[in-house]
Amino acid sequence: MIPYSRQQVSQADIDAVVEVLRGDWLTQGPAVERFERALAGYCGVASAVAVSSGTAALHLACRALGLGPGDTLWTSPITFVASANCALYCGADVDFVDVDPRTYSLCPDALAAKLEDAERKGRLPKVVVPVHFAGQSCDMSRIH
Repeated sequence: MIPYSRQQVSQADIDAVVEVLRGDWLTQGPAVERFERALAGYCGVASAVAVSSGTAALHLACRALGLGPGDTLWTSPITFVASANCALYCGADVDFVDVDPRTYSLCPDALAAKLEDAERKGRLPKVVVPVHFAGQSCDMSRIH
């Protein structure tokens, strides 16, 4: 069996989880507020919002970008369903950009060609969600 991943969990991490589990606030409250403040500080922004999952985070990001009916989101065809469902939750359409056969991540060349074609047709996507796959990062310098 090949392990999916190897976590690095310190005793401080374990103690923090046990403290929350034994406390009165499991899914909200002071620990979440501390985490949000710490994350905002780390990112150099005024505030941050913790959500329950990556799916919820993608949905919230799409809502924040104003994605909705009549809009299109592009993503990778090799991904967890949330990368596409976040658009569907907002009433938008989904289309896919091919992957790089070496990394299985979103292909910058395929994205460039698809963008050129969409621009000619006047149908650019509102959002592109690149997906890093199996430890292989997308070439974000080319995608951006």
